[in-house]
Amino acid sequence: MTAQLPEPRQVDPAQPGVELIPLLNLQEQEVDRQMRICNACRYCEGFCAVFPAMTRRLEFGKADIHYLANLCHNCGACLHACQYAAPHEFAVNVPQAMAKVRLDTYAEYAWPRSLGRLYQRNGLTLALASGFALVLFLCLTLLAMGNLFTAMPGGNFYGIFPHNTLVLMFGSVFGFALIALGLGVRRFWRDVSPPPATTALKTAAAVEATASVARLKYLDGGHGRGCNNADDRFTLWRRRFHHLTFYGFMLCLAATATATLYHYLLGLAAPYAPTSLPVMLGIAGGLGLLVGPAGLLYLNLQRDPTQGDAKQKPMDRGFIALLFLVSASGLALLAFRETSALGLLLALHLGLVMAFFLTMPYSKFAHGIFRSAALLKHAIEKRQPNPIDAGSE
Repeated sequence: MTAQLPEPRQVDPAQPGVELIPLLNLQEQEVDRQMRICNACRYCEGFCAVFPAMTRRLEFGKADIHYLANLCHNCGACLHACQYAAPHEFAVNVPQAMAKVRLDTYAEYAWPRSLGRLYQRNGLTLALASGFALVLFLCLTLLAMGNLFTAMPGGNFYGIFPHNTLVLMFGSVFGFALIALGLGVRRFWRDVSPPPATTALKTAAAVEATASVARLKYLDGGHGRGCNNADDRFTLWRRRFHHLTFYGFMLCLAATATATLYHYLLGLAAPYAPTSLPVMLGIAGGLGLLVGPAGLLYLNLQRDPTQGDAKQKPMDRGFIALLFLVSASGLALLAFRETSALGLLLALHLGLVMAFFLTMPYSKFAHGIFRSAALLKHAIEKRQPNPIDAGSE
């Protein structure tokens, strides 16, 4: 006897060919099959948010499956605890099944939709190629201007690229990335969002979801010992490296925001002293974005291939590599800004940053946005009456 995929439940048997709700693709059908098995077992109910959310459902529609897939943090604990995992005939592998659906989520909710296919193609080669193509363009531009190997007094890189030019270039690209991500997650939320709740309930849920995101709560395996990575052993290093990456990125954003306030509000133009707030925030963030991505790349290379979707590894590694190179080039620019290497390092850093912003809406960066939305839905949903209990009364 072998495990079978469930019969499609989206077509009315009395009216063949009449679609009631969106048909599930093969990846979604597999999640549906596994969730039905998990719903009967419930051994992993305390592991993470996925399983309590699962128990509120007897059937799993397309929106439910995408919600649960983005609620999954791929910690691997349920796979290593599962009595129905391979070689059992049921072959339950929740982390892998969820990972495959997440890729569909990113592509399906991408804006513009025509660019959703970039999720399948945004691998290591594409990410680095786009970065170095932009670096080459900027280097040739500076070479034509005669500024590629010219030292500027006090390391003033605005003497090479005027401040307003940089604001226009990067503000436009970053603004597009935010709009693309915002419109995509808005559509996702409309499809998966829970019934209306009171303002007080939503506020409490938002606080809980924010805390879960800030703490990376569900990267502890549900028991505080961490994730499974290469084998059955638990490790907290995946959570720690994620923390370094996340807070490193946030500190770099804070450094940019502070420098903007210095420039426009206080009238203080860059370059700033190493002891100034923008520079100290940038150094701290840059170090986090060196150590965090380096650690995540190491864990990614060591990870058991059964945990996750092998097709997504190039996308994961491309995103990690870009983050690492952006940080490394930024720190090098700070260290050598008063030398003749300023122009070359500036072109390198700006090209990599531009590539990161351009690919941001269609890279692994999106997983944090969709996962945050799923955590908010979970926080709201669990404050609602359980429909299973209501139906049994």
